[in-house]
Amino acid sequence: MQALLLIAHGSRRAESNDEVRTLTEDLKTRAGASYSIVRCAFLELAEPSIPDGIELCVKDGATEVVVLPYFLSAGRHVVTDIPNEVRGKQEEYPQVNIRIASYLGANAGIPDLLLASASVPA
Repeated sequence: MQALLLIAHGSRRAESNDEVRTLTEDLKTRAGASYSIVRCAFLELAEPSIPDGIELCVKDGATEVVVLPYFLSAGRHVVTDIPNEVRGKQEEYPQVNIRIASYLGANAGIPDLLLASASVPA
């Protein structure tokens, strides 16, 4: 069973964290059969943490967890912090394939998305 775990930074502002949770629900609806489990987790300032998010996916029956960093650039969080958070769960659950997907900003479709967003009035 494949799980998608969307990773966001986390915010002191509850509404910002709720936006991520709403996006997660939208992803769950759109994922169809691609991902049986879709959850979110946060690097800091909100719950669940990344290890807790992975744990929830495994407890839900995931045999594969795709960790998707919802970050625009390959800063310290993408390069170091997220892999460090994931590593412990990879060691704890060697029977589960836990892999980190490319961060959002590395997606080739970002320039088109930005241009489309620029044409929509705020």
